[in-house]
Amino acid sequence: MSHDHSLSADPHPARWWHRLDDGRIQCDLCPRDCRLHEGQRGLCFVRQRSGDAMVLTTYGRSSGFCIDPIEKKPLNHYYPGSSVFSFGTAGCNLACKFCQNWDISKSREMDRLMDAASPERIAAVAQQSGCKSVAFTYNDPVIFAEYAMDTADACHALGVQTVAVTAGYMHAPARREFYAKMDAANVDLKAFTDAFYFQQTGAHLAPVLDTLQYLKHETACWFEITTLLIPGHNDSAAELEAMSRWIADHLGPDVPLHFTAFHPDYKMTDVAGTPHATLQRARAIAQGHGLRYVYTGNVHDAEGGTTFCPGCRRPLIERDWHKILRDEIDEGGACGHCGTAIAGRFDGQRPSVGRRRIPVRLAMA
Repeated sequence: MSHDHSLSADPHPARWWHRLDDGRIQCDLCPRDCRLHEGQRGLCFVRQRSGDAMVLTTYGRSSGFCIDPIEKKPLNHYYPGSSVFSFGTAGCNLACKFCQNWDISKSREMDRLMDAASPERIAAVAQQSGCKSVAFTYNDPVIFAEYAMDTADACHALGVQTVAVTAGYMHAPARREFYAKMDAANVDLKAFTDAFYFQQTGAHLAPVLDTLQYLKHETACWFEITTLLIPGHNDSAAELEAMSRWIADHLGPDVPLHFTAFHPDYKMTDVAGTPHATLQRARAIAQGHGLRYVYTGNVHDAEGGTTFCPGCRRPLIERDWHKILRDEIDEGGACGHCGTAIAGRFDGQRPSVGRRRIPVRLAMA
């Protein structure tokens, strides 16, 4: 077994914290500002005080690896059809009652983290598997930022790109360092009221909006937004109007927006799944505010899965779930019919991997 610190049983030193006058230490990674006595863990459960410092208890440990289509993240404008090597750890810094990955994000059993892998090992296997990118997903990479950032460095050394799938809940100094190493992101905008954030996730809306504006105006990171529509909670016409208007005004018309269907889970099993009509209504509202690339997800919806040219309105990429059926965007990222530039990252290669998910076991040397 390697003696590399990333694979040892020793917790990894964490960044972004400071000592308080009362003897506690405060985590400065996200707006929760957890203040810890000896041995205590933050709300995320994976950042812990050990002595007079903070450690990340999940560095080098994963809840599993998969090769996915990039459209599953979802990213529809980031090298469509490419495959992405996906992994996560355990824990989360939000407390969503409707969590769709709760078995991973809420896990407090470290033995769930069966797969050990150094950043260098992940990068090498991703490259050998023909993946264009590695995604930090399943739970929020904000809470394992040190591991994600080291893995991003290892990936970039091998020409592999990096994707963060995140709720965007972090403080500005950590955000700046984290996104300097990310090539793309999907940010979960869970609702557009602070009341929803506070009651359903235990968090606040403003820091997420700050992250979105930071990504748009201060980075070269490609990003898309996902909102899970939960009937009776965040799907009113007024809220969707306000959200669409804010995105158009602050981020511009070219940021892709995904409205996805909720299914009853975790602590919200009493709410029915999202009707198809709700997703289509949300899409129409967002388009009415000038957003050019609005999608529906977790449902069969040919139109809601299609990328249309904002110039000639022709369908350019048609999808069946995550499988690409047709692609008429040229290598330069323009419409093959009228030449209108399509926002995103394109390279002309479309090896669609379809809906299949391929689990991967990393045999450690």
